[in-house]
Amino acid sequence: MSLAPRTDPDRIGFDPARLARIDEHFGRYVDDGRLAGWQIVVTRRGEVAHASTYGMRDREAGLPVEPDTIWRIYSMTKPITSVAAMMLWEEGRFELTDPIGRWLPEFADVRVYDKGPVTKPYTVPAVEPIRIWHLLTHMSGLTYGFAQVSVVDGLYRAAGFDLGVPAGADLAAASQGLARLPLLFQPGTGWNYGVSTDVLGRLIEVVSGQRLDEFLAARIFRPLGMTDTGWWVEEADAKRLAALYFPHPATGQAIRADALGRLALAAPDFLSGGGGLVSTAADYHRFTQLLLRGGELDGVRLLGPRTVRFMTRNHLPDGRDLASYAPTGFAETVLDGIGFGLGFAVVQDPVPSRVPSSAGEYYWGGMASTAFWVDPVEEVTALLFTQLMPSSTHPLRPQLRQLVYSALVD
Repeated sequence: MSLAPRTDPDRIGFDPARLARIDEHFGRYVDDGRLAGWQIVVTRRGEVAHASTYGMRDREAGLPVEPDTIWRIYSMTKPITSVAAMMLWEEGRFELTDPIGRWLPEFADVRVYDKGPVTKPYTVPAVEPIRIWHLLTHMSGLTYGFAQVSVVDGLYRAAGFDLGVPAGADLAAASQGLARLPLLFQPGTGWNYGVSTDVLGRLIEVVSGQRLDEFLAARIFRPLGMTDTGWWVEEADAKRLAALYFPHPATGQAIRADALGRLALAAPDFLSGGGGLVSTAADYHRFTQLLLRGGELDGVRLLGPRTVRFMTRNHLPDGRDLASYAPTGFAETVLDGIGFGLGFAVVQDPVPSRVPSSAGEYYWGGMASTAFWVDPVEEVTALLFTQLMPSSTHPLRPQLRQLVYSALVD
């Protein structure tokens, strides 16, 4: 699918000269070596206003970023898995208030960390079960081992749950292993970014009777024509996969991360619903357009419009924002004025973050600095793809918002 603009940007409210600032600004990241390359797509009212590529998808091989470059989208997998779960919800297969232990018995009697070191933690019984809405909102008490903030994070790492899962574990085994670890807090009483969406992926498998990859392919990717989205890259398309980079600690130059980057070239044992997919700009563009249009695209309806609106409201209790909950060190998004829905961060008030956007905009990003947002007020979507870990290295996401919204002039 071509993402080339088919209309004059000024016809849909963008100043072309101001849009050109996007490429000028992000081009400097490549020119001075902080990024290898990138791809950006901006749309309004379903029409592409700006689409550009710059730099190299594989700098060492001399391969440029092209429109069909394949990117590791990591946590941009989470909104897709969340949509899949809500498709099952629309079929009446579960209620959001159902305890997940109904389908995943390993979570029937979870315990919660109370005090003590990694070597001798003291836990207490959960007084509230983990419910499905807790997984969708990250209020389950599950965490990420690589966060390295809490004692529970340390317990995850000791059990083999760091950037990945224990070697050879599939989704079922990983779910069972996670259930044996204590929760960070009583379910529903806090917010913490973690493996909730991976457990949600296992729930989808049990409820649907299909492997997660089979369910997403049959129910989302094929119907939407997302032909390049999956869990790994086949050999025939390996050259299209962008290389993965991290910043040199002294110079800030992008340095290739070969070992981690190669993982996308083979079928994984663990199908991570929270961070396992690779995709292209054209494919993810179709996913964002589905959301913008209320769950329907080109005659294919995956969700009802009221479901999409429900998912993209703030579900944090008492209308609180992430700053009220998030642990120190969390860097995946700004926190002030930002709520969380069922699979998406949701802007409540853009002023506290000092980043332009619209109240009601929803979004997320990935560990390698990818990002997307959907603004139903301005009817704008934006996509940013690059491959630099971690995502907190440079303020790419707020800078893109700054440039896109300042180019809107109608």
